[in-house]
Amino acid sequence: MSELYKIQNFISIEPAQLIEKVQDFKSEGYRLGQACCTKVAEGFELTYSFDKDHVLTNLRLVIPEEVEIMSITGVYWAAFIYENEMQDLFGVKFKHMALNYGGHFFKVSQPTPWNPKD
Repeated sequence: MSELYKIQNFISIEPAQLIEKVQDFKSEGYRLGQACCTKVAEGFELTYSFDKDHVLTNLRLVIPEEVEIMSITGVYWAAFIYENEMQDLFGVKFKHMALNYGGHFFKVSQPTPWNPKD
C-alpha cells in the first residue's frame, strides 16, 4: 500500500469552532468521509473525518452529555446519517439537523444502547 494512503491528521477543536472549520473544509474541496462518537468520562468525543487528495483530516471535539451541538448537515447534508446514528446510539443532541429521525433512525431494544441510562 502506498504511503500516501497512510497520512492522517487529528485536529482538536472546541465545539464552537465546529461549523467554521467544516465550512472551511468544504470551501477547500474536502469530502466528508465519516463521523463517529465515543463515550468518554467528560461526555462524548466526536470525530468528523474529511478527505482531500488521499489525506485524512479529523476534527475531534469533546462535549458534555447535556450539551447540544450544532449539526454539520447545513454544510454536508449527508452527515444526517452519522448524526442520527450518534443521536440514537449514544444520545448526542444536535441543533438544526437537516433530516432528524428523532431517535428512530435505528430500531433498538433500548434507548441509547451505547450510553445506557441506568
